[in-house]
Amino acid sequence: MAAVPSALPFASSSQSFSSDNWRDRPVRIASGYPPLDRELPNGGWPASMLIELLLANPDAGELRLLAPALKRIVQAGKKLVLLAPSHISFAATLRELGIDAHSVLLIEADNPTDRLPSVELALKNVDFGALLCWLPEARDDHLRRLQLAAADTNGLAFVFRPLPAQNQPSPAPLRIVCQPMPAGRMSVDIVKRRGPVHVAPIVLSLTPEMTSQPLPTRTLARAAVNVPSYALERRGGMEIPVAARPRAARCN
Repeated sequence: MAAVPSALPFASSSQSFSSDNWRDRPVRIASGYPPLDRELPNGGWPASMLIELLLANPDAGELRLLAPALKRIVQAGKKLVLLAPSHISFAATLRELGIDAHSVLLIEADNPTDRLPSVELALKNVDFGALLCWLPEARDDHLRRLQLAAADTNGLAFVFRPLPAQNQPSPAPLRIVCQPMPAGRMSVDIVKRRGPVHVAPIVLSLTPEMTSQPLPTRTLARAAVNVPSYALERRGGMEIPVAARPRAARCN
């Protein structure tokens, strides 16, 4: 599938990005943290590749780390695709960060074998802007499929995995260890990238500050979060926001 020119606020490393030059130049979107941008490929989160964030624990502040970029993507009219969030209050967290829930497509495939096909289908959507996958037990072949799917898009693709996965091989061209610190800060260590080796972690002050208490983990087969602002309708393996009406979102 040929990638589709995007209205996202992407840029090349040296000039503003436009649909006229998107095929010939690597694109990126600024992370919102200048010290991090200076170390990321081409000066920001790189599009068209799998970005692996290795977390010390679920809800280590990953959504807050990505919030500046995600907000720009949503403001450009693009969709965020979420697969199997590791905590149940992601909707509240997104609202807190100022991200409209109507811009989120939630994939809740009961059968793990259905998840990757659902993701691959979502990435082919012309409105796709960013993918956020929580895959704690992803196999190497799963990651390779995600990398191939990401390479065929003009959006961002993030996969969240536990910190011990750092010692496992991964096809992701960019791997980053993220560890929360006191006072709403995060230590970010780039352990794999194209180019020179990154020698020291970067300490970032996340905005807004991370909550002091960890969010509860997902549990099986019970209503978990009331979502009064929108409802979800299952279509082709995905749950998609439809007409506004109260609904209790269910966990996998």
